[in-house]
Amino acid sequence: MHTLDNWSEFDDRAVTYARALAMDAVQNAGHGHPGTAMSLAPVAYNLFQHHLVHDPSDPKWLGRDRFVLSCGHSSLTLYTQLFFSGYGLEIEDLRTFRTWNSLTPGHPEYGHTAGVEMTTGPLGAGVATAVGMAMAARYERGLLDPDAAANSSLFDHNIWVLCSDGDLQEGVSSEASSLAGTQELGNLKVIYDDNRISIEGDTHIAFTEDVSARYRAYGWNVIDVAATSDGNVDLIAVDAAMIAAKKQTIKPTLIRMQSIIAWPAPKARNTAESHGSALGAEEIAETKKLLGLDPEEHFAMPAEILAHVREVKTRGVASRKVWDEKFASWKSANPDRARLLNRLVSGDLPKGWDADLPQYPAGKDVATRKASGEVIAALAKTLPEFWGGSADLAGSNNTTISGAGSFLPSSSKMAGANPYGRMIHFGIREHAMGSILNGIALHGLSKTFGGTFAVFSDYMRPAVRLSAIMDLPSIFIWSHDSIGLGEDGPTHQPVEHLATLRAIPNFSVVRPADANEVREAWKAIMLRRKPVGLLLSRQNLPVVDRSTHGSAELVNKGAYILKDSPTAAEVVIIATGSEVSVALAVQSMLADKSVAVRVVSAPCLEWFAQESSAYQESVLPKSARLKVSIEAGIAQGWREYIGDNGIAISLEHFGASASATKLFAEFGFGAEAIVAKIEAALN
Repeated sequence: MHTLDNWSEFDDRAVTYARALAMDAVQNAGHGHPGTAMSLAPVAYNLFQHHLVHDPSDPKWLGRDRFVLSCGHSSLTLYTQLFFSGYGLEIEDLRTFRTWNSLTPGHPEYGHTAGVEMTTGPLGAGVATAVGMAMAARYERGLLDPDAAANSSLFDHNIWVLCSDGDLQEGVSSEASSLAGTQELGNLKVIYDDNRISIEGDTHIAFTEDVSARYRAYGWNVIDVAATSDGNVDLIAVDAAMIAAKKQTIKPTLIRMQSIIAWPAPKARNTAESHGSALGAEEIAETKKLLGLDPEEHFAMPAEILAHVREVKTRGVASRKVWDEKFASWKSANPDRARLLNRLVSGDLPKGWDADLPQYPAGKDVATRKASGEVIAALAKTLPEFWGGSADLAGSNNTTISGAGSFLPSSSKMAGANPYGRMIHFGIREHAMGSILNGIALHGLSKTFGGTFAVFSDYMRPAVRLSAIMDLPSIFIWSHDSIGLGEDGPTHQPVEHLATLRAIPNFSVVRPADANEVREAWKAIMLRRKPVGLLLSRQNLPVVDRSTHGSAELVNKGAYILKDSPTAAEVVIIATGSEVSVALAVQSMLADKSVAVRVVSAPCLEWFAQESSAYQESVLPKSARLKVSIEAGIAQGWREYIGDNGIAISLEHFGASASATKLFAEFGFGAEAIVAKIEAALN
């Protein structure tokens, strides 16, 4: 029996049954990852029972700690503790592990199982996203309780992470961990399960660095915990490390904990096979004997053990009651901030939030990145919860909130440093930026954005995909959206990116045609609260005269008639972004040739797809003789809108280093060249 405080024989038995449940669930499913769930059982149990601040009766309690299982393949590590803690999972849910409609899918899924704080599985993402949660916790404290003494606020809480060798091999965790050290995120506590086993065997075939030294170099507090002589987790030492981690409030903490995967299985322990395969009936029986369990029993959970572990729910309610009493006092003393909190929790926007958004008169050319920057500035004035930044490109992306201070710890010597500042400097870490944005969104109260060049959305794609899977209101800003960025050449000119981003389900790609479309796009983004990417031009674009063209307010419909012909349109041109002004020039030239043309601006095909079929037909009538798409990217995806006989004016090769005007002319986006193609098709 352990000598931990508040630890009894019942706790030892609970851990033993947790190990058995991991074996049984994977064996019953026929597939899964039992080894890590077996060896991590005592660590996860101790965390959920004695260190994590949580109330299982209310998984969304504002005052809770967050827990992220970054090694999502070890989902049974989390599911067992959710079962023990009374989050709603029962033995039957463990029996249906990895099956259709189960509450226990192969990897934890946010919004599907109560108590799961994020969808994990892509290694490294959990660590990086947790950094975003830790940043959000500090920023929200600044909104709600900035004057409280250190570590005394109701809104001070910890972000706990369990991660694996694989998590720390992935580059995104390195990017985010480096930033976490710079940010001195003392509320971030990462437990690293150093078991030296992955699918291909001993991790030293590819991973031999001194991880502790690396994290110390990042500026982390590192605690090393060796395994016991028989290979079991040294729970007494791990518990002491957890206590020390909670006391460390200036630096993020990494607890590097050695373990033996699949301990104490006699043959499977410390093998690659135990990482991702069922142990087999014979090995499970022998392991249960070693654990003092009946090998003939499966999914066993004695009533007295379950009653004991479920007491954590009572303790959670008691902690919540104390917090609620302090919360009532805080609300009484801070009525304005309490009203702000109510609004943030509801997700509502304040009255008149969009009243001062910029309006752009016709006759002036404005880059859509510039217009976006001006909208961001206006939103920041009315929405204190609105913050964000860039991957070292704020000046180019126009993602600066002037005078708002840089989000940096109090110890920083950088100009404008403010622990509650609104400008995030992600550094040149696009992938981490995407994950951090997701973490901020998951934390729940604030609204954030992050910018880089469109071509570098490639670095961010895994985080963007996770935002779509979790249905998070993450806002990704991608400027320099086409060959129109000019002389930087093909490495910086996106070609396939619009199509590949549109291929992500539940993700909206918005490419405004002019400054007023930018304003309306931002309004729609703020109201929709869905995962979105905003594609913006480097070059100036004409501001459309709305007195003679369709209203920019129609941006919310995804596509709309920008300029119709006096008679029934023979040709319908659909364009996005900078190519819309080209489409208008084509329309004018064809009108001189008595060809009736309708121009449709389509800033967001995903929003357009959500409109009724009647509206879609009113914009893109089937009766039109010819449909033409104009977009400076690959044509993939446009056939759906223009049909087999339509014309896609597209770019099917990489760009070049030259001015935007030169590139558009050379690559077939000049109005004259497009007119010639349309005339040839009509004839």
